[in-house]
Amino acid sequence: MTEEAKTSEPQTPTAVSVTGPGEGETIVLGTTRMRVLEDGSHTGHRLAIAESVLAPHTQGPPQHRHARHDEGFYVLSGTVRFTVGDEDYDATAGTLVMVPPGAPHTFANLTDEPAVMLSTFTPDQYVQYFRDLQEALAGGVPLTPQANIDAMSRYATAPATDLG
Repeated sequence: MTEEAKTSEPQTPTAVSVTGPGEGETIVLGTTRMRVLEDGSHTGHRLAIAESVLAPHTQGPPQHRHARHDEGFYVLSGTVRFTVGDEDYDATAGTLVMVPPGAPHTFANLTDEPAVMLSTFTPDQYVQYFRDLQEALAGGVPLTPQANIDAMSRYATAPATDLG
């Protein structure tokens, strides 16, 4: 045993988190169904992961920018159109799209087939935005653009046009 090992403080064992098929929190936002696989509670809030199913012809959110978190999208099936600034990318299964803070982006499923993607949020705070949207939509009143902007602003996010 090294001197370092003898003198270092004991490490508290970390519980392994397992989310099986059909498990996790479900968030429904219009034609998109999200399954939260990790909300950050098992990662020290460093990372959240969600699986999203976009129905055919689903328009995504308005183009926006995040000030404080990276967002990753791994397409599991179908084709997702990512728009980053003025450029469009048609991401098919097996494609990873990483969006750093400040990059204007949106996505949509323009096809006749569902698309499934795995999303990461680093750190995790943006999962709460989706919870807030679901709660707002639960009242049966359509979400206004201003209500969406207000919700995004709570998570250091704004429409792309607002951040220059």
